Amino acid sequence: MKIDAHQHFWNYDPQRHGWINEEMKVLKQDFLPLHLKKEMDKVGVEGCVAVQADQTERETDFLLEQAEEHDFVKGVVGWLDIRADNLEERLNHYAEHEALKGLRHIVQDEPDDRFLLQPDFLRGIKTFGDYDLTYDILIYARHLPVAVEFASKFPDQKFVLDHIAKPEIKTQKIEEWENGIRELAKHPKMYCKISGMVTEADWQHWKPKDFTPYLDVVFDAFGADRLMFGSDWPVCTLAAGYREVYELIGDYISGLSQYEQGLIMGKNAIAAYNLY
Repeated sequence: MKIDAHQHFWNYDPQRHGWINEEMKVLKQDFLPLHLKKEMDKVGVEGCVAVQADQTERETDFLLEQAEEHDFVKGVVGWLDIRADNLEERLNHYAEHEALKGLRHIVQDEPDDRFLLQPDFLRGIKTFGDYDLTYDILIYARHLPVAVEFASKFPDQKFVLDHIAKPEIKTQKIEEWENGIRELAKHPKMYCKISGMVTEADWQHWKPKDFTPYLDVVFDAFGADRLMFGSDWPVCTLAAGYREVYELIGDYISGLSQYEQGLIMGKNAIAAYNLY
């Protein structure tokens, strides 16, 4: 089964989605499961993982509703206040929802570059093992050293790095990002999503070759058994259509074995998020 490991849904609201600025005005509309299903069907993707875009429990509830109503939404990466004193109470509340597979915090927007190492955040992550939840790491390349230190504190926790840590593809900066990626990949339960790359490139003028150096690094660091395809739809539409993003990865992995391609295009997402 082909799985899109990273996409978003929303009913657009100017306040809740204040991060969508005028440069991104194409995103100022509703993006819902039936819209995505049309794109998935065109390329043969059969399931997806819906990821939070708003840091509220209301967002988590909304995504879980989509999973209940649409069989192809195989899992949800939601949001809870991981730093809260009542985190375990909230986790127990959501434990009845089988579709909740993980949680995420939008660390990239935190003013403190060492946010991941805050004691109350670390305390919260410690509880994840009891609920078999993954944690999605959303950061920029500059946060990689902190992410390495953070992940090292939880050797048995499953992590998923979103968007290959957002390297500066537009300017082709790579060295510091590569060093961080290689260190982070040493964590045995660290997966990495090949996603979100087109929006880190020149939106109007990117070419497939722009991504090759970065893909070479993550494939060498993580191997085919810890990488997964994600579209980052609808955010990807700022720079590319769904099919373009799908084919970008498909073309790159076309020289791999069918087994390895199957891992990247679905089986790894199933394993990382316990989708079945």
